[in-house]
Amino acid sequence: MLKIILLLFLPLSLFSSNIKIASYNVENLFDMIHNGHEYQEYIPHKHNWTDKIFKKKLLNISEVICELNADIIGLQEIENKNVLKKLQQTLTRVGCNYKYSAITHKKQSAIQVAILSCIPFKNKKELVVNRTLGYRNILEVKFSFNGNLFFVFVNHWKSKRSKESYRILSAKRLMKRLNALPKGSEYIILGDFNSDYDEFQHLELKHNDSHGKTGINHYLKTINSQEKFIRPFLFKEKEIEHYNLWLEVENYKRWSHNFYGNKQALDAIILPSTLFNGKGLEYIKNSFDVFKKSYLFHKKGYIFRWEYKHKKHQGKGYSDHLPIVATFSTDKAFKKLNNNGLHINTIDRLLSKEILLPILLKKVKVISLEKKKAIITDRNAKKNISIYGIKNALQLNKYYDIAVYKRKFYKGQYEIIDFEIEKRYDSE
Repeated sequence: MLKIILLLFLPLSLFSSNIKIASYNVENLFDMIHNGHEYQEYIPHKHNWTDKIFKKKLLNISEVICELNADIIGLQEIENKNVLKKLQQTLTRVGCNYKYSAITHKKQSAIQVAILSCIPFKNKKELVVNRTLGYRNILEVKFSFNGNLFFVFVNHWKSKRSKESYRILSAKRLMKRLNALPKGSEYIILGDFNSDYDEFQHLELKHNDSHGKTGINHYLKTINSQEKFIRPFLFKEKEIEHYNLWLEVENYKRWSHNFYGNKQALDAIILPSTLFNGKGLEYIKNSFDVFKKSYLFHKKGYIFRWEYKHKKHQGKGYSDHLPIVATFSTDKAFKKLNNNGLHINTIDRLLSKEILLPILLKKVKVISLEKKKAIITDRNAKKNISIYGIKNALQLNKYYDIAVYKRKFYKGQYEIIDFEIEKRYDSE
């Protein structure tokens, strides 16, 4: 039984100038028709993949989509048009009506990408990445909302088990299409990229056949030539660059997939400068979120994915990915977002009640280092400040220039929760 009041499912677009857009990898949603391309675990009437179990999975995925309550949702790992139709029917039956849909149709591919929408779309097309089996097409859908045209691109890039060059091929195909769009076009890139938001910082050596380049960072241009993340105030005119919305979330919360303790932000919503220019459709700052309802997790804290044990489907669980969502608006109140530049400031000012971020802390020293936290100081600071979620970015007794993008008030004092290293003073 659904844990939500389904009668409250009413798309935002019916009542306001806001529109909510989401992405969700539903983990292998296959139907009961045997066409020869299924994964072995999903061959009908084998491994307990029965009509009853199939309907249970449809209901579980519908539960998540209903409570997510997005106007448009991009989906990954949908077998075909038939199972997408079954999902729509299940959603309608439980009170969540997604009238409009689109899906890719790559032949012999086990899974496709799709879109469900409460609002009509003008047209759709597929971007063929490579005709070789294993590459998934990119779905492009064109919408009109309150008289504003925009595109949604649904992606599902090659698995992390494959080399980075495979994902680079998808990024190149997408960028080719983006370069062909009319100047000033508004679009939203979303999906499962099988790449972390900071993939360039920890590209696995065994899969590094791309000279250290990554599809999501270097080719999709979510970082600049100095390998600094693109943020709204860093957009350059006349260049196609992108802002990954994971940068709005605290460092330690940047994940939607947890593989045996390895938390990664494989799913993403990525935006161009045209969603921040005060015209047409605009991104609502800090509206990006990861859907982390308690029922999507086991008691021990790991994701409650669809369960397949002892070569049998158990009829419970959801997906190995969490949905992500962001909100956009055509309301003039959201038009001129305050995208400030990077200004030099001090730790003492950062510890004060009011300060305009982001700021640059010059030549600060790491005086304490733990697994997830560092403490920094500078020569003139009366107090020190903590940085949480550091991974392996900082070293003890070393000096850095640090850009601070977000802080949090914790146990009576501010701590840094989003930062980038601008410079290392390795000789100090």
